[in-house]
Amino acid sequence: MTTSSPATDQRAAADRAIADLVRGESVWAARSLAQRRELLERVHTAVGEQAAAWVSAAAAYKRLPEGSQLIGEEWITGPYPVLTGTGALAASIRALEAGGSPVDAFTTRPAPGGRVAVRVLPHSVYDRLLLSGFSAEVWMPPGVTTEEIRSRAGLALRRPEETGGVGVVLGAGNITSIPVLDVLYELYAHNRVVVLKLNPVTDGLLAVFRAVLAPLIDIGAVRVLTGGPDIGAHLVHHPSVSHVHMTGSAATHDAIVFGTGTEGTNRKRAGTPLLDKPVTSELGGVSPTIVLPGTWSDADLRFQAEHVATQRLHNGGYNCVASQVVIISSQWAQKDRFLVHLRAALAKAPDRPAYYPGSDDRLAGALAEYSGARRIGARVLIEGLDAGAPEPALTTEYFAPVLGVLELPGAPGGFLDEAVHTANEKFAGTLGVNLIAHPRTIAALGPALDDAIARLRYGTVAVNAWTGVGYLTATASWGAFPGHTIDDVQSGIGVVHNAVLLDGPERTVVRGPFRPAPRSLLTGEPSLSPKPPWFVTNRTAATTGRLLAEFAAAPRWSALPAIFASALRG
Repeated sequence: MTTSSPATDQRAAADRAIADLVRGESVWAARSLAQRRELLERVHTAVGEQAAAWVSAAAAYKRLPEGSQLIGEEWITGPYPVLTGTGALAASIRALEAGGSPVDAFTTRPAPGGRVAVRVLPHSVYDRLLLSGFSAEVWMPPGVTTEEIRSRAGLALRRPEETGGVGVVLGAGNITSIPVLDVLYELYAHNRVVVLKLNPVTDGLLAVFRAVLAPLIDIGAVRVLTGGPDIGAHLVHHPSVSHVHMTGSAATHDAIVFGTGTEGTNRKRAGTPLLDKPVTSELGGVSPTIVLPGTWSDADLRFQAEHVATQRLHNGGYNCVASQVVIISSQWAQKDRFLVHLRAALAKAPDRPAYYPGSDDRLAGALAEYSGARRIGARVLIEGLDAGAPEPALTTEYFAPVLGVLELPGAPGGFLDEAVHTANEKFAGTLGVNLIAHPRTIAALGPALDDAIARLRYGTVAVNAWTGVGYLTATASWGAFPGHTIDDVQSGIGVVHNAVLLDGPERTVVRGPFRPAPRSLLTGEPSLSPKPPWFVTNRTAATTGRLLAEFAAAPRWSALPAIFASALRG
């Protein structure tokens, strides 16, 4: 009696999944908009039911101890964005059902360079209360008119019967909402039925993901599989697959598209990819945080140092959009004091296991490259970077708790221009860039700040907020700056999330309060937001994250007092 190997069984399962989806494509094509919305609403309900199990499974593979405040990250970047995303996407479908546009409920304004900005946050009264002081706009490319935006929004849902074949989604291993959101975007924005292949790191979430996506699995529109790189390769090269979407690094993208080793390098150089089908991607890079000089209070310096530390250390540093280099003015009178607070914030952040494969090696590599680097517990701080030198910290995504500091000359205006140029020309990747500036500095810059934002070639630009807020905003677009190609992929091709279903957005611009409440109110900022729950130093992040996810599952006024009370204690 012969027995098959596990690898053979997995390939057979992959083949069955694709055969199911080939049949399921016609079933999906026959679903009306109303039926697709109802399926999405059932997914939303399932996410709410599975939320606790989801967070427990994520905390287990990330080895977070029970009761840790860091479990808040798993609520806020796991079920929460899927709940808000399914809700926002359902609203877009309702608009199309009624014969309108998903953009009809949103306002627009002119943006620099002949652009139109669509204001996507705040959108509801709940947004104004729960995210007081935060806003987000999606900027469209120059020359796209408001009428074109409205008439094109909806993407493939404007022609639901025209399906796009079978797509493969290679799931992320770091942020657990990514795989589910990517599946939903492929299915609803592009009319592609989908096989999701989990990153092996997240195999413990298989049962949760199958339960969450069960309404779509049951009709043959989605399949969820596990397996290593060999199964991923089998899927992406399968003759019945028409499209591939992946999340990861540029190196992983190139290995999938061109192959590995010398042969892969030669194929890339010759422009002859091994993978002969369209590929979209959300990849990492080296994200900068530009700190504009100004006159800050010591409380401001301390809070913004914690902000920068969060941008690096959230999820252990394993975020595609984690800030890797802080750009500050060498002429800033408070530079040294800010760096004192930054070192303290890195030391104060909770310890956590290095769960992501290869993290220790990448951290050791940074220490080997920079003999003067400072170890702060399990973190590394590299000061004295030089934009004129071939700095690995500007071109290598460490995907580990490594943070660099780069000084450039100049007062606010000149410094900002130099920082924009440096971020555009010296840094690898175009996923996200952060700017931190005192309200007085913003006022003094006036239109020059928006002009600088327009010059930054990044898919998300955040001012006094972390670009991760753009990821969490369902109605915003998320992805690299447009224009990359498979042979120079940088931070990827295409966008995801984008629950308003805008056609070809250029970037998302997020703004937040410079100070948390109550200091914001005492200094004239119209923001009620305390220290955000995604801060790694937030003491009640786990409770606040759970309450936010429960609210997103069933929005209601009665839930708000508990959320506010927990947030204020953070």
